[in-house]
Amino acid sequence: MKKVLFTHSYFYQFDPKQWATKQPYPPLGTIYAAAVMRKAGYEVSLFDTALIDTPKKIIPVIKTEKPDYLVIYDDGFNYLTKMCLTNMREAAFQMAAIGKQNGMTVIASSADATDHYEKYIDHGVDFVLMGEGEIALKELIVALDKNETIFKKIGGLAYKLNGKVVRTATRQIVKDLDSFPKPAWDLVDVQSYKKMWMDNHGFFSLNIATTRGCPFKCNWCAKPIYGNHYNSRSPQRVVDEIEFLQNNYDVNYFWMCDDIFGLKPGWVQEFRDIIKEKCLKFNYKIQSRVDLLLQEDTIAALAESGADSVWLGAESGSQKILDAMDKGTTVKQIYEATHLLKKNGIQTAFFLQFGYLHETKEDIEKTINMVLDLMPEQIGISVSYPLPGTKFYDMVKEQLKEKTNWTDSDDLAIMYKATFSPSYYKKLHRYVHKVYRKKQSIINLKKIILNPLKINKRKIRSAISFLYYMPMSAIDLIQLRRLEKV
Repeated sequence: MKKVLFTHSYFYQFDPKQWATKQPYPPLGTIYAAAVMRKAGYEVSLFDTALIDTPKKIIPVIKTEKPDYLVIYDDGFNYLTKMCLTNMREAAFQMAAIGKQNGMTVIASSADATDHYEKYIDHGVDFVLMGEGEIALKELIVALDKNETIFKKIGGLAYKLNGKVVRTATRQIVKDLDSFPKPAWDLVDVQSYKKMWMDNHGFFSLNIATTRGCPFKCNWCAKPIYGNHYNSRSPQRVVDEIEFLQNNYDVNYFWMCDDIFGLKPGWVQEFRDIIKEKCLKFNYKIQSRVDLLLQEDTIAALAESGADSVWLGAESGSQKILDAMDKGTTVKQIYEATHLLKKNGIQTAFFLQFGYLHETKEDIEKTINMVLDLMPEQIGISVSYPLPGTKFYDMVKEQLKEKTNWTDSDDLAIMYKATFSPSYYKKLHRYVHKVYRKKQSIINLKKIILNPLKINKRKIRSAISFLYYMPMSAIDLIQLRRLEKV
């Protein structure tokens, strides 16, 4: 029986910002692919890079297991892998080189490999899976085992033929997601993830995907794996997997890692009903759009099914910028959805984006004011990031020089000519966090004064932090005003 060793290129320790959060998730996309190959009759194993510190640790695994194939298959469900960080690319190149040194056929699948397949092939990768990879991977390995040398009939491949890199036809994505086997969770050392979560947060979370793709067309959002298609698993299959994970790993919190959760009409309501029938108890967080949340009783159904946190792609408090992004949402909808979520006891979190083309100081102030008006429980701030294959990338690609990717997710470099200098946006990121935390501290101070019987350590720490955030945000504002003129 041929052996397939799976790995992926996301090393949390190579991304200091993410490593500091101590919230790692297993490589879900990777173990989906492993499950497909196992079902096809192959012996599979996993070298999980998430919690280790060097690609070189794959060497003794290869020496011991002697696999025939090395598959560097990134988790396409994790938005961090779409950022194409150079730290992770270099790690993939190192593992590819190690695989070739040990006589293995090396196959890669990721957003970065799809966008830059020639670079991967130049660094020792024999085949790049373009887009959704599970079925292409199975067809490719079956063909290789038959000693075939012509791969034109396999859609979604890039490889070298007669010294030139060629691509086969675009592969159609799988519409029936229930046809995929359950992810190979047994390959993951789940306890190591659980320990980190419990030691640092007091609870444990795992990741689940209920859909693939996104039909919306925000012009900065790349979709190299699933494109603009959107397909859903059945609510029953998702609930079955949740029940399996609860029974086997004692986990009661989940990150639904879809780009858009519950877009299909009636899906969330059916999901809620099955959960109630089975009397399951758990909580989960999702990513969604404000316009979607305002449809029918979606928010009520989310709350009843266990959702306790929703990350909204708010992006900006300026309608002008939202329209320029082709976002398809309004600032009014952001306000309405946030109020409705809070009314239903669901925490809100905002993804925010600064530095989009033609953004002015007034647009920035509108975004800050929106945050301080609505006070979501969390905010995630970035600067606009040009990804290949997007309209936004095409608009700025002539300005891109040597730096076209961030080193890690805290790089936050503006890679094109924005309204203000790169230093301004670096400081803006820090400033917005500080004025946000200052407002949080004021809110918690008022809560302590009005209801001292409900004091807890978190509220006390937040209230005391006012003494830090008050002067520091003022200092940052002074520095921002100076940087406006640079």
